[in-house]
Amino acid sequence: MRTSVTVPALLIAFGSGTLAAQDRLARIDSVFSQWNRTDGPGCLLGAKLKDEAPIIRGYGMANLEYGVPLRPESLSESGSVAKQFTAAAVGLLALRGKLSLDDDIRKHLPEVPDFGKTITIRHLLTHTSGLRDQWGLLSLQGWGPGSQVHSLDQILDLVSRQRRLNFDPGTEYLYSNTGYALAALIVRRVSGKPLAEFSRDELFLPLREGSRWIQDMPFTMVHGNGGLLSSMADLLVWNEALTTGKIPGGAALVRMLEEPFRLVDGTSTGYGLGLQEETNGGRRAIGHGGATAGYRTYLVRWPEQGLSVAVWCNAATADPTRAARGVAEVLIGPPPGAGPPSPRVTVSEAELSPLAGVYRDTTTDQTATVTVAGGSVSVSVSAGGPSVTLIPLGAGRFWHEAAGEFRFSREGTQWRVIRPSGQGTRSYLSAEAF
Repeated sequence: MRTSVTVPALLIAFGSGTLAAQDRLARIDSVFSQWNRTDGPGCLLGAKLKDEAPIIRGYGMANLEYGVPLRPESLSESGSVAKQFTAAAVGLLALRGKLSLDDDIRKHLPEVPDFGKTITIRHLLTHTSGLRDQWGLLSLQGWGPGSQVHSLDQILDLVSRQRRLNFDPGTEYLYSNTGYALAALIVRRVSGKPLAEFSRDELFLPLREGSRWIQDMPFTMVHGNGGLLSSMADLLVWNEALTTGKIPGGAALVRMLEEPFRLVDGTSTGYGLGLQEETNGGRRAIGHGGATAGYRTYLVRWPEQGLSVAVWCNAATADPTRAARGVAEVLIGPPPGAGPPSPRVTVSEAELSPLAGVYRDTTTDQTATVTVAGGSVSVSVSAGGPSVTLIPLGAGRFWHEAAGEFRFSREGTQWRVIRPSGQGTRSYLSAEAF
């Protein structure tokens, strides 16, 4: 079940003839072929290239019980894509002199313990605060996602009871939803409005009259780290505003959001305020992914090529990042020199089979499952989530399309997975080690 905006408008916009336009749309549809069905969930796509008309399409179903398909105007849950909007709200307050990104968060949230090291608002927004992630702490109490309705005040109470940090602020990068929940509270206390109301009045309505943006979440009342509902059309308006600087706060706010944070030792994290920059084959992209409950999302733009793509899916097994890149390849071609380094090698299954198992990130406690079958190795980082095939490079080295190079090394009876990254080396131990 595929729904879309009217085809004639798209054919005219492409300006390359009906057949060429139809071919391009067919290639885009093929990216979502597994979701083009009436008996399962699916994905929403929004894409806009320069001055061409937007492409907005729905694949699959919004509601199986009542047989409602995903339509171009459908609203969907954002996951962590919402972080950029929270950061924009904080940044707007900073530009207006209501707060400083370098404020000690205890100035606005005195309930936060004094850990002996200053945590700034900037640390919250760049995942460098050292605060423990709320979902890990709540899960330890048996109150994880989907188990109860959470609130921002509950998260603040959770933080108020912590005795120590994971690390000194600014010395490491560790993704933390807690920071964005606290940022939402800071917006409320500084502006006098809840984040949803402030964002509506100061960000969304000025960009789009009659906007239908809503801050909400199906199983929790925690905004800031997620909890945004939106349509594809509105997301494309937002991305266009970031690209052109025609946004409340102007180019200054855009620079604030995009500039990557540098750790105390000078290392760039590649993460700004709610936005992440990456380069693939020399092509710069700025965006953010998200996951919450059964939703998987990705909102990205390639500023130099004038392309924006949003892919939001209501299936936990979906891979919106891969789909967005597939759409980009149709519209602007593959990035030059993209892909794994050479040479690729063939590795026997006998050599691969000992690598299979569950591995734990020694920093975040996140688990990854490595599967070996048919002479290939694949990895999934969440239960029921998409599995990505690793490309062997030889000498225990593999390439992962999203995370780059992995290296397996043997330590006694244990296997360790090393993943070099812009935030330092991350290490995963096989399950037998914990």
